[in-house]
Amino acid sequence: MGYKNLGQCVADLEAHGHLRRIDIPVDPNLEMAAIQRMAFRKGAPALLFTRPKGSSFPMLANLFGTRERVRHIFRDSLATVESIFKAKADPAWVLRNPAKAARLLPGMPRMLPARARRAPVLDNTCAKSQLPGLVSWPGDGGAFITLPLVYSEHPDKKRHANLGMYRIQLSGNEYGEDEAGLHYQLQRGIGIHHAAALAGGKKLPVHVYAGGSPALILSAVMPMPEGMSELMFAGILGGRRIGLARPKGFSLPVLGECDFMLKGHVASGLKPEGPFGDHLGYYSLRHDFPVLRIEKIFHRDDAIWPFTSVGRPPQEDTILGEFIHEFTAPLVPQVFAGVREVHAVDAAGVHPLLLAMGEERYMPWHDRRKPAELLTHAMHLLGVTQTAQAKFLLIAENAPGLTVRDARAFISHVLERSDFSENLHFLTRATCDTLDYSGSALHEGSKLIWAVCGPKRRDLGHETGEMPPLPSGFGNVRMASPGIAVIGGPAHKMPRGCPDPAIEELLAPALASWPRRESFPFVIIADDPDFCAASFDNLLWVAFTRADPATDTYGVNAATQAKHWSCQAPLILDARKKGFHAPPLEDDPAIIRKIMELAKKGAPLEGLIDE
Repeated sequence: MGYKNLGQCVADLEAHGHLRRIDIPVDPNLEMAAIQRMAFRKGAPALLFTRPKGSSFPMLANLFGTRERVRHIFRDSLATVESIFKAKADPAWVLRNPAKAARLLPGMPRMLPARARRAPVLDNTCAKSQLPGLVSWPGDGGAFITLPLVYSEHPDKKRHANLGMYRIQLSGNEYGEDEAGLHYQLQRGIGIHHAAALAGGKKLPVHVYAGGSPALILSAVMPMPEGMSELMFAGILGGRRIGLARPKGFSLPVLGECDFMLKGHVASGLKPEGPFGDHLGYYSLRHDFPVLRIEKIFHRDDAIWPFTSVGRPPQEDTILGEFIHEFTAPLVPQVFAGVREVHAVDAAGVHPLLLAMGEERYMPWHDRRKPAELLTHAMHLLGVTQTAQAKFLLIAENAPGLTVRDARAFISHVLERSDFSENLHFLTRATCDTLDYSGSALHEGSKLIWAVCGPKRRDLGHETGEMPPLPSGFGNVRMASPGIAVIGGPAHKMPRGCPDPAIEELLAPALASWPRRESFPFVIIADDPDFCAASFDNLLWVAFTRADPATDTYGVNAATQAKHWSCQAPLILDARKKGFHAPPLEDDPAIIRKIMELAKKGAPLEGLIDE
């Protein structure tokens, strides 16, 4: 049987050696989040800070910090969850595997929330200033709830409920004591509810929770199969029905076993929210977003405040993403007919780079095969679900032994088969990830479908050889991976949305005389080639977070015919930092020095953190 609340989870983790208490005063302002990130890199246990400065509530970090710990937390329900997703993806699986399908039975009654007689979360009240003020990065605009559970319902369809994880800013900027920032991105469930409320001239009631069953946290970030709500999935994953209380005076039901609840509504008008250090590895800047008007704040006895810290991957949310992939991978062919696998690459910031593999069955009689059905798959991927946020979509036909989970091998496979006269397809002025500042405006940028099929066209090079004379400011050539070279470039000075003539008119023609250009079909222009080439993760992060496809893609002998852009090898991607980009995340050195003192032999953090 799963945990009823977070307190039960903490006690179980501690009993099994998965949690350590930190009983010294630690500041939630920068110190605690930096410790959490370092503890994650170390593979440390969950950490319970019992004496946070400025608040009387203990704070829990690194709850989902290792795959082993996540599987321990949900150990009683994993077999049931896996069976449900397999049956959803392939109903005939139930007939072929009756013994395994029997695991479905215990989970079915837990899908429906239970009517709770009381709600412990309502036992106490407090002011917003009494909540833990977690500030994760030096440039953050204030304190944020980093694991919020935001519950809303459609104003006209009460059964249409959403439990999502949307950023909540508690302090800073222009927020008053009864206000908080509500940052939700495109394609989020609360947006449908908010739009309906605005259209009807109504307030949108919202409850923001912290804590509760760990299954609620995972369900809030889970892409739900059709017909299954977040609360239904939380009941299955958590091993018990989710309790919902309906006290008088509340327009929304109450998740009674949570630790904290902010009762409020979305107010009219917008206010600046941010900056905030986000999961791409950069700050998301200040922009106007909706405001949550807080009516009252509640908390249970012995409440625990869970938190995480996001930044350049991998971080704790990487573990959650991998765990979710285990369940959702079988559903991919059902959601996207003809697509076998998809992989939003964590090292590239998730949304900037999507790899996919699918069928290519159109026109099988053609001797010279080129992408056709793959383009249909690509448009589908960019049209629905969270894959629509992708900026670079690399898609190839199914091949024995090939998997999108191995990004290096998959990209090499694509480069070996690329014909830049026909494999590149651009979408301009499309919607893009709110956190991505490489595009033409906020929420706006271009997309590139890079589709390949057919036999291998080239062998990828391992040595760049002698380069032709390069234009002034370009140099320091490095091989980052077979077939991929990195060239250092001068500081970028062009306005947003304007290609750089130095690459288009000088560098690309120079590379036309490079003897190895066919064996190095992909060239990255970077500020720091040594950093970029030091690891494949560095390459992915730099290349795909700092480039807009339509603006920053160049090539040798580039041409446009009937609005189709093409080139010869190499394809050139300008991945330099631009003046309009958000700054990358960097720790405060003084904070790190202070933390490292606590990690010395005999000190409270010994063995728990790593630089």
